[in-house]
Amino acid sequence: MLILSGRHEWQKPSLLACLYPHDRHTIVLVVTTVSPPPAALGVIPARGGSKRIPRKNIRLLSGRPLITWAIEAALQSGQFEQVIVSTDDEQIAEIALQSGAAVPFMRPAELASDAASTVSVMAHAVTQMQAAGFVGALACCIYPASVFVSPSDFSQARAMLERSDRAYAATIVAYPHPIQRAFDLGPAGQIQLLDPAGATQRTQDLPQRWHDAGQFYWGRVDAWCAELPILPNAVGYELTQNQVQDIDTEDDWHRAQVIHSMRTAT
Repeated sequence: MLILSGRHEWQKPSLLACLYPHDRHTIVLVVTTVSPPPAALGVIPARGGSKRIPRKNIRLLSGRPLITWAIEAALQSGQFEQVIVSTDDEQIAEIALQSGAAVPFMRPAELASDAASTVSVMAHAVTQMQAAGFVGALACCIYPASVFVSPSDFSQARAMLERSDRAYAATIVAYPHPIQRAFDLGPAGQIQLLDPAGATQRTQDLPQRWHDAGQFYWGRVDAWCAELPILPNAVGYELTQNQVQDIDTEDDWHRAQVIHSMRTAT
């Protein structure tokens, strides 16, 4: 509390009058500060060897490299001490730097293959940053194709993790159609029900089910370093259907481009 003295016209009784009933020339200025969130690390894994869509992570979406959209959303969230890109590719590293991220190391080849897991890539990134002085308790894995999440999603998912006793907070999304109605196809194209009982119920009577949205994962540093599996140890942060778009095929890319163009035009 800071007290400043001076002559000011008294307007009406207030809390100040209760505090200082005999002094009509005192202003009480209460100064409050909002502490930034504890240090956390944002990690965007972006290898150069995309197979289904070559060079996907830096392909232009609405005129800008795909990874740039994820970097900017992470930076705008205000949740990260630093946003870094883990990559094995010099061109991706250069674009990441131009977009405002840091590239403090290059990812080793053995962690840039199709077989490399998210947790192993994150464990490497976190330990590299710890060696460089990072002491935070949380790190977030953000996929480059997370172009429809908002900065507020990062803060809300983080808060959900911090309120829980789980190791991770994973983005999830509801199935748009009841999975109890799913079926397989036989050799001649005949329909084979996977859940005959569920297939005969009304859709409104079937329980909702969710799946991994694959946009970002908040995690505790010790869980990443131990390469603890994500989903069995996570709390789910739900995104809307409009925020989740896989970008694995050219058809996916076209759909994402149309949606993104409509959003950025408004």
